[in-house]
Amino acid sequence: MNQKLPNRQSIRLKGYDYSKEGLYFITLVCQNRLPLFGKINNGVMLLNDAGKMIELEWLKLKIRFPNIELHEFVVMPDHFHGIVEITDAVSNVGAFLVGARNEAASHVRVPLVGTREGQAQSIADGRAQGVAQTTVGSIIGAFKSITTVEYIKGVKEQDWQAYQKRLWLRNYYEHIIRNDGAFDRISDYIRNNPANWQKK
Repeated sequence: MNQKLPNRQSIRLKGYDYSKEGLYFITLVCQNRLPLFGKINNGVMLLNDAGKMIELEWLKLKIRFPNIELHEFVVMPDHFHGIVEITDAVSNVGAFLVGARNEAASHVRVPLVGTREGQAQSIADGRAQGVAQTTVGSIIGAFKSITTVEYIKGVKEQDWQAYQKRLWLRNYYEHIIRNDGAFDRISDYIRNNPANWQKK
Protein backbone atom coordinates (compact mmCIF):
# COMPACT_ATOMS: atom_id res chain seq x y z
CA MET A 1 0.00 0.00 0.00
CA ASN A 2 1.76 3.12 -1.24
CA GLN A 3 -0.89 5.64 -0.33
CA LYS A 4 -1.60 6.88 3.14
CA LEU A 5 -5.21 7.43 4.08
CA PRO A 6 -5.87 10.78 5.75
CA ASN A 7 -5.87 10.77 9.54
CA ARG A 8 -9.48 10.42 10.64
CA GLN A 9 -11.06 9.32 13.88
CA SER A 10 -12.65 5.90 13.61
CA ILE A 11 -14.44 6.28 16.93
CA ARG A 12 -17.82 7.95 16.73
CA LEU A 13 -18.01 11.47 18.15
CA LYS A 14 -19.32 11.11 21.68
CA GLY A 15 -22.84 12.43 22.08
CA TYR A 16 -23.28 13.27 18.39
CA ASP A 17 -26.61 12.40 16.76
CA TYR A 18 -25.68 10.58 13.55
CA SER A 19 -29.24 10.83 12.25
CA LYS A 20 -28.84 14.63 11.97
CA GLU A 21 -29.10 16.28 8.59
CA GLY A 22 -25.64 16.84 7.22
CA LEU A 23 -22.76 15.60 5.12
CA TYR A 24 -20.53 12.70 6.17
CA PHE A 25 -17.26 11.51 4.63
CA ILE A 26 -17.06 7.72 4.88
CA THR A 27 -14.13 5.35 4.35
CA LEU A 28 -14.44 1.57 4.40
CA VAL A 29 -11.38 -0.68 4.21
CA CYS A 30 -11.15 -4.30 3.10
CA GLN A 31 -10.08 -6.82 5.72
CA ASN A 32 -6.30 -7.37 5.43
CA ARG A 33 -6.18 -4.64 2.75
CA LEU A 34 -6.83 -7.19 0.02
CA PRO A 35 -7.14 -5.56 -3.44
CA LEU A 36 -10.48 -7.18 -4.24
CA PHE A 37 -12.17 -4.53 -6.36
CA GLY A 38 -9.82 -3.90 -9.27
CA LYS A 39 -6.55 -2.13 -9.97
CA ILE A 40 -5.06 1.27 -10.74
CA ASN A 41 -3.58 1.73 -14.20
CA ASN A 42 -1.99 5.07 -15.13
CA GLY A 43 -3.92 6.84 -12.41
CA VAL A 44 -7.28 5.36 -13.43
CA MET A 45 -9.27 2.92 -11.30
CA LEU A 46 -10.23 -0.13 -13.36
CA LEU A 47 -13.08 -1.89 -11.60
CA ASN A 48 -13.37 -5.65 -11.79
CA ASP A 49 -16.79 -7.28 -11.45
CA ALA A 50 -16.60 -7.09 -7.67
CA GLY A 51 -15.75 -3.39 -7.84
CA LYS A 52 -18.68 -2.78 -10.17
CA MET A 53 -20.93 -4.52 -7.65
CA ILE A 54 -19.63 -2.23 -4.86
CA GLU A 55 -20.36 0.83 -7.00
CA LEU A 56 -23.85 -0.38 -7.88
CA GLU A 57 -24.80 -1.20 -4.29
CA TRP A 58 -23.62 2.23 -3.15
CA LEU A 59 -25.87 3.88 -5.74
CA LYS A 60 -28.80 1.69 -4.68
CA LEU A 61 -28.60 3.02 -1.12
CA LYS A 62 -30.62 6.00 -2.40
CA ILE A 63 -33.51 3.61 -2.95
CA ARG A 64 -33.25 2.02 0.48
CA PHE A 65 -32.86 5.38 2.21
CA PRO A 66 -34.98 7.97 0.35
CA ASN A 67 -33.80 10.83 2.57
CA ILE A 68 -30.14 10.66 1.59
CA GLU A 69 -28.12 12.10 -1.26
CA LEU A 70 -24.91 10.52 -2.55
CA HIS A 71 -22.11 12.83 -3.55
CA GLU A 72 -18.56 12.11 -4.71
CA PHE A 73 -17.36 8.54 -4.21
CA VAL A 74 -14.69 6.17 -5.46
CA VAL A 75 -14.15 2.43 -5.30
CA MET A 76 -10.43 1.75 -4.81
CA PRO A 77 -8.63 -1.63 -4.99
CA ASP A 78 -8.81 -2.21 -1.23
CA HIS A 79 -11.02 0.54 0.17
CA PHE A 80 -13.95 2.83 -0.55
CA HIS A 81 -14.48 6.58 -0.06
CA GLY A 82 -17.83 8.33 -0.29
CA ILE A 83 -19.76 11.36 0.86
CA VAL A 84 -23.32 10.71 2.01
CA GLU A 85 -25.78 13.42 2.97
CA ILE A 86 -28.76 12.92 5.25
CA THR A 87 -31.25 15.43 3.88
CA ASP A 88 -34.22 15.02 6.21
CA ALA A 89 -33.65 13.72 9.72
CA VAL A 90 -37.41 13.46 10.34
CA SER A 91 -38.53 11.74 7.15
CA ASN A 92 -37.41 8.20 7.90
CA VAL A 93 -40.73 6.56 6.99
CA GLY A 94 -40.30 4.53 3.84
CA ALA A 95 -36.67 3.61 4.33
CA PHE A 96 -36.17 0.03 3.29
CA LEU A 97 -35.02 -2.83 5.42
CA VAL A 98 -31.91 -4.67 4.27
CA GLY A 99 -32.51 -7.92 2.44
CA ALA A 100 -36.32 -7.72 2.20
CA ARG A 101 -37.92 -7.86 -1.25
CA ASN A 102 -41.29 -7.10 -2.78
CA GLU A 103 -42.86 -8.47 -5.96
CA ALA A 104 -42.69 -5.21 -7.89
CA ALA A 105 -39.32 -3.70 -8.80
CA SER A 106 -38.90 0.05 -8.64
CA HIS A 107 -36.92 1.79 -11.39
CA VAL A 108 -35.03 4.80 -10.12
CA ARG A 109 -32.58 7.03 -11.94
CA VAL A 110 -29.63 8.15 -9.88
CA PRO A 111 -26.58 10.16 -11.01
CA LEU A 112 -23.34 8.32 -11.62
CA VAL A 113 -20.82 10.22 -9.55
CA GLY A 114 -17.51 10.61 -11.29
CA THR A 115 -18.96 10.73 -14.80
CA ARG A 116 -19.99 13.73 -16.86
CA GLU A 117 -22.82 15.77 -15.41
CA GLY A 118 -26.21 14.69 -16.65
CA GLN A 119 -25.39 11.00 -17.11
CA ALA A 120 -27.55 8.66 -15.10
CA GLN A 121 -28.17 4.97 -14.68
CA SER A 122 -31.51 3.23 -14.34
CA ILE A 123 -31.45 0.88 -11.36
CA ALA A 124 -34.05 -1.73 -10.62
CA ASP A 125 -34.32 -2.81 -7.01
CA GLY A 126 -36.87 -4.68 -4.95
CA ARG A 127 -38.61 -2.54 -2.38
CA ALA A 128 -38.81 -3.72 1.19
CA GLN A 129 -41.67 -3.23 3.52
CA GLY A 130 -41.06 -1.62 6.86
CA VAL A 131 -39.42 1.40 8.40
CA ALA A 132 -35.78 1.91 9.31
CA GLN A 133 -34.29 5.01 10.91
CA THR A 134 -31.72 6.70 8.74
CA THR A 135 -28.44 7.14 10.57
CA VAL A 136 -24.88 7.00 9.31
CA GLY A 137 -24.57 3.68 11.09
CA SER A 138 -27.68 2.19 9.49
CA ILE A 139 -26.58 3.35 6.02
CA ILE A 140 -23.09 1.90 6.35
CA GLY A 141 -24.38 -1.23 8.08
CA ALA A 142 -26.75 -1.86 5.17
CA PHE A 143 -24.01 -1.24 2.62
CA LYS A 144 -21.52 -3.56 4.33
CA SER A 145 -24.12 -6.30 4.79
CA ILE A 146 -25.44 -6.19 1.23
CA THR A 147 -22.00 -6.02 -0.40
CA THR A 148 -20.76 -8.91 1.74
CA VAL A 149 -23.70 -11.10 0.68
CA GLU A 150 -23.19 -10.17 -2.97
CA TYR A 151 -19.44 -10.75 -2.76
CA ILE A 152 -19.96 -14.22 -1.27
CA LYS A 153 -22.25 -15.00 -4.22
CA GLY A 154 -19.50 -13.82 -6.56
CA VAL A 155 -16.95 -16.09 -4.90
CA LYS A 156 -19.27 -19.09 -5.25
CA GLU A 157 -20.68 -18.38 -8.70
CA GLN A 158 -18.06 -16.30 -10.52
CA ASP A 159 -14.80 -17.36 -8.90
CA TRP A 160 -14.07 -13.98 -7.33
CA GLN A 161 -11.04 -13.85 -5.04
CA ALA A 162 -11.89 -15.31 -1.64
CA TYR A 163 -11.31 -13.43 1.60
CA GLN A 164 -10.85 -14.53 5.21
CA LYS A 165 -13.47 -13.99 7.92
CA ARG A 166 -15.00 -10.74 6.63
CA LEU A 167 -15.02 -8.54 3.55
CA TRP A 168 -14.70 -5.21 5.40
CA LEU A 169 -12.90 -4.21 8.55
CA ARG A 170 -15.35 -4.21 11.45
CA ASN A 171 -15.24 -0.45 11.95
CA TYR A 172 -15.33 2.40 9.46
CA TYR A 173 -13.90 5.89 9.30
CA GLU A 174 -16.20 8.89 9.26
CA HIS A 175 -15.78 12.63 9.28
CA ILE A 176 -18.56 15.18 9.73
CA ILE A 177 -18.29 17.77 6.95
CA ARG A 178 -19.06 21.12 8.54
CA ASN A 179 -18.60 23.71 5.75
CA ASP A 180 -18.30 24.24 2.01
CA GLY A 181 -14.51 24.44 2.10
CA ALA A 182 -14.23 21.05 3.76
CA PHE A 183 -16.74 19.59 1.29
CA ASP A 184 -14.69 20.87 -1.65
CA ARG A 185 -11.39 19.59 -0.23
CA ILE A 186 -12.78 16.14 0.54
CA SER A 187 -14.51 15.93 -2.84
CA ASP A 188 -11.21 16.73 -4.54
CA TYR A 189 -9.42 14.14 -2.41
CA ILE A 190 -11.93 11.45 -3.43
CA ARG A 191 -11.89 12.47 -7.09
CA ASN A 192 -8.08 12.43 -7.23
CA ASN A 193 -7.61 9.26 -5.17
CA PRO A 194 -6.81 6.95 -8.12
CA ALA A 195 -4.32 9.40 -9.64
CA ASN A 196 -2.58 9.78 -6.27
CA TRP A 197 -2.51 6.04 -5.55
CA GLN A 198 1.20 5.57 -6.17
CA LYS A 199 2.37 8.90 -4.76
CA LYS A 200 4.13 8.77 -1.40
